[in-house]
Amino acid sequence: MRETKYWTWHMAAGVLILFLLGLHMLIMHTGGITHLFAPEAGGAVSKENSLFRDGKLFFTLTYVLLLGAALYHGLYGLRTILFELTLKPALEKAVTTVLLVLGAGLFGLGAWAAFAAHAIAGARG
Repeated sequence: MRETKYWTWHMAAGVLILFLLGLHMLIMHTGGITHLFAPEAGGAVSKENSLFRDGKLFFTLTYVLLLGAALYHGLYGLRTILFELTLKPALEKAVTTVLLVLGAGLFGLGAWAAFAAHAIAGARG
């Protein structure tokens, strides 16, 4: 029953990734045309437009949410693939622990970077 819950979260994370990555691609690739979140000239990837988006809390939170969903989806999928090798229970526990620590570390680093970019953009005005 517990594995079913984790698998359900895995599928939900995939749907969330689809939505957030679609939103990200829409903003980044049509921003130069619509100027929706790219008010400055120079395209969606210009420094000014990047600072504009980084200054918005909405973008910071969606980046962190996308990061969390992608890490969970990817690392849980990797764990599932490794468990199909019929590992010994002790090795399965070690794999789970390593992936959990790796995921938490990468999430912490990525979230710190997103909030640092938000703070830098906010300080620039």
